[in-house]
Amino acid sequence: MNRGIYSLLGAQFLTAFADSAVFFVALEVGEKQLQAAPWFKSALQASFLLAFVFLAAWVGYFADKHIKSRVLATGNIIKTAGSILMLLLVLVFAEHMTANVATAMLLVAYAVIGIGAAVYGPAKYGILPELVGHHELVKANGLIEGSTIAAIVVGAVAGAYVVDSSVSWGLFMVCALYLASLAVTYLVPKTHTRVEVPTGHILKHFSEMIRIFLTHPRARFAMLGTSVFWAASVALRVMLLTWAPVVLATRTQTEVSLLVVFAAIGIAIGSVLASKLISIDNLRRARFAAYAMGVSILLFWFVETSMQAMTVLLMVGLAGGIFVVPINAALQEIGHRSVGSGSAVAIQHFFENLAMLIATGSYMVATLYGADPTASLMVLGFVVLLAAFLVSWHLPADSTKENVLNEENGTI
Repeated sequence: MNRGIYSLLGAQFLTAFADSAVFFVALEVGEKQLQAAPWFKSALQASFLLAFVFLAAWVGYFADKHIKSRVLATGNIIKTAGSILMLLLVLVFAEHMTANVATAMLLVAYAVIGIGAAVYGPAKYGILPELVGHHELVKANGLIEGSTIAAIVVGAVAGAYVVDSSVSWGLFMVCALYLASLAVTYLVPKTHTRVEVPTGHILKHFSEMIRIFLTHPRARFAMLGTSVFWAASVALRVMLLTWAPVVLATRTQTEVSLLVVFAAIGIAIGSVLASKLISIDNLRRARFAAYAMGVSILLFWFVETSMQAMTVLLMVGLAGGIFVVPINAALQEIGHRSVGSGSAVAIQHFFENLAMLIATGSYMVATLYGADPTASLMVLGFVVLLAAFLVSWHLPADSTKENVLNEENGTI
């Protein structure tokens, strides 16, 4: 690990802290100030994810064409703009609007932050193969994931705590964090891509890259595997917002955020263990962690106390961290030596966030029909098990680095 990695870790920690905190701020504004409908939780999460799906072709191209540290800065600037728009809504506009219009503006502001995150993501992960070598890539991913989860832990607790006192101060804190991350980003080395970016029709090129990734088993497993993880994670977070008040009788955002913390701690521990248990060259082992994640979610059937819920969430996070870190690293290296690391991460984000939109959309529909929160968690657990089995189907045997890609001609 080098100074560039540690600068990236600092910038990522600050921006992920703000990302985590602003979710609870927006949730508080919608539920308490605007008295939004029950479907608002799912709609809020979906508004953040839309940019990852609809802008995937362009943000990957943008990350590979430009210096990635500057792309990180651009993402933070957009996030800051979204948080300022949300702050203006709270301080100025809300009292002059109907509840429905104000809710729509809140969703738009959160969607702008999502655009910033969509720009930020391909550069954040795409720069790793440019900063470290093949054998350090899983460890670097573990550090990034660990830093992200630590930020989520701190951001969830701090955001929920501050917003329980003052929504305005919560938004001021978010803006300050994004600006601080922007400043640290300028310490990240100016690395350059080693692949040619497309000069023709970007959507056509993006479609061709997707076809290539879906054709090759290891790339397909890595891409769809991360989609399973993040779809399950975001669905679990949204479900907890409904489940916890019913089963555990929670009353404040702080109480719910403390539950999320234990899942985050589990992911952080799993991220560290991943580099010791699974390498890019024995990727098949990751599927067992995915099965463990699905089984752990099913344990919610037996949960009756907060302590039990925290234990189960720790187990879910631990399995998830072990699963996602090595397949992230594998996909980045495949992209770095073929279509470009930024483009590979953009494809990954396209599938991940499409899966998350489907998961949150399905749960939003289920809540409209009065779905039981515990039953919803059981369905999620079985879906994770089935999806993990399907994405592992036909995964080739592990062997050497040559099984990951053909270095001579740059194909997957």
